Amino acid sequence: MGSLLQMRGVRLTYGRRRPTLALEGLDLAIDEGAFVAVVGPSGCGKSSLMKLVTGLRRPTAGSIAVAGKEVNGPLKIVGMAFQNPTLLPWRTTLSNVMLPLEIVEPHRQRLRRERARYRQQANALLALVGLENFGEKYPWQLSGGMQQRASLCRSLIHEPALLMLDEPFGALDAFTREELWDVLQELWMRRRFTTVLVTHDLREAVYLADTVHVMSSRPGRIISTHDVPIERPRRPRMAYEPRFVDIVAGIREEIRGKREERSPTAAAEEPA
Repeated sequence: MGSLLQMRGVRLTYGRRRPTLALEGLDLAIDEGAFVAVVGPSGCGKSSLMKLVTGLRRPTAGSIAVAGKEVNGPLKIVGMAFQNPTLLPWRTTLSNVMLPLEIVEPHRQRLRRERARYRQQANALLALVGLENFGEKYPWQLSGGMQQRASLCRSLIHEPALLMLDEPFGALDAFTREELWDVLQELWMRRRFTTVLVTHDLREAVYLADTVHVMSSRPGRIISTHDVPIERPRRPRMAYEPRFVDIVAGIREEIRGKREERSPTAAAEEPA
């Protein structure tokens, strides 16, 4: 498989009057079907990277290509899930999951005449994440974990080539978060969509990803890459095994060391 995502020499600057250099010299290549995580110290530009890959922001310099095409605007082949599920409260869970089909081509053109098939696909996704009996419920009738499961389904319904996850489980309690790690892992193992997980949780990164990229403090760039040679499916008990703990500890020490090297001016908050 070739690279689905290529970032070369990417620079991103926020603001004009008092510009802030968020990313500088960032190079990243991600193969089709890979599951990677991006971690780093607070304010290093992880969320900025996500905005660039999805086309929500343009780089100040450098090039970004997805599926061989330069990114110059919001991408249709990307699915996104965030820390907050952002489900529309007036739509049922099933209707929320199907929302991208009303927006993204070619599904938008096909939806009216193939609605029954699309409903079947959406219900099948909900069943995969344990929500087979909740399609007609509204978001306010679901727990936080159930809402995030529905959000994952919504991000995948249009069969994106690339799934971008920005702290998707950060607002959940520890038990629910680990439960959803297994849900996401099972979805990925079934469908093998290319996945980029941006997270502060190093255990989450090592549990879910096969490769973990570490970013420097601002201006952010990729400073190291760690392979995770742990077989799948992974189970919660593995998080207590020495090999798992050693990988997490190594990445943590690396980030801690880089944080201690930061200057006072570099430690400012990253712009939203």
